[in-house]
Amino acid sequence: MGAVHVAYSRTDRKTRTKSTGESSAGERGGCAVIVHLLYNVLQALVVLLFAPLMTGISAKLKERLQSHRGPSVFQPYYDLWKLFHKDEIVSHESTWIFRVTPYVVFVAPLFVALLIPVLTDYPLFFAFMGDMLGGGFILALGGFFATLAAIDTANPYGPMGASRTRMVGFLAEPVFMIVFFTVSVVAGSTIPYIVQQRWVHPPANFFDPAHVLLMIAFFMLILAETGRLPVDNPSGHFELAMIDESKGLEYSGRGAALMKWGSAMKFFVLLCIFLNVLVAPWGLASSQNLAAVLAAVPLVLLKMVLCILALVGVESSFAKLRLFRITEFLGAAFVVCVAALLIRLMEL
Repeated sequence: MGAVHVAYSRTDRKTRTKSTGESSAGERGGCAVIVHLLYNVLQALVVLLFAPLMTGISAKLKERLQSHRGPSVFQPYYDLWKLFHKDEIVSHESTWIFRVTPYVVFVAPLFVALLIPVLTDYPLFFAFMGDMLGGGFILALGGFFATLAAIDTANPYGPMGASRTRMVGFLAEPVFMIVFFTVSVVAGSTIPYIVQQRWVHPPANFFDPAHVLLMIAFFMLILAETGRLPVDNPSGHFELAMIDESKGLEYSGRGAALMKWGSAMKFFVLLCIFLNVLVAPWGLASSQNLAAVLAAVPLVLLKMVLCILALVGVESSFAKLRLFRITEFLGAAFVVCVAALLIRLMEL
């Protein structure tokens, strides 16, 4: 009986130890999920808070490069504060689409920020809920609603700009598709976190000709998608020449503020994809320590300032293209993408 009692005691201790280990592992897993979820929210907050700053730095650098003093880098924040405190005027000809569009434009980049590496180089809670193609569709959803809202009003300039925007989007979408397809061939996946790891390891991949051509093509796409020279002039005020800015002519007050803020966040998110996935996926947090994640914020902003400096240099070096010359610009980006794809296929 004593031997049987000892055997049962050992079995009970093993069972209790196993159950305790399983519960502790479950608790650690639950804590990791909560931490990743909080870091996802932190990434969205970084995009939300610093997107206007990057727009202000871009405007400041552009003016300084042209030997002008330029506005303060915090001017976009002042503009948003002013617009949020103004009355909103809505046309009687508009429908619910016009009222909903500012919120869609505002929220879409925040959803994409949950899917891409903004501060960390390891996948977070929402990392596998959408790939680069899904993120592109979410960003395009905001542009689609903005186009519908421009047509929804009785203003003749809105539909004119909307048709031009759709023309640019129609030409840019094949380039996006080829970029994503080439990335999937190289990395074996379209999940941004996996792609950026494949570009870094081994480091020789960074200097691969296909990679360099992809960076050039995506840089050209950023110019087209954000309405910058030589495709469009974001600081222009001539309605007949506007492309991207004409979609928000009818908005005022809160609607105009949300449209401007959403446009700034879209620019921020595209820079994150360009820098943290394709070009320079360094400076991101590799550990789950909060201090490391917070330290990645200034490093990411520094990379963005350097990229914005290159964008401003291109904007100041080229004049605005005529409307029908934009097809040549995006056609060149498409040719560069196809060349990158062919080079990569020949390397396999």
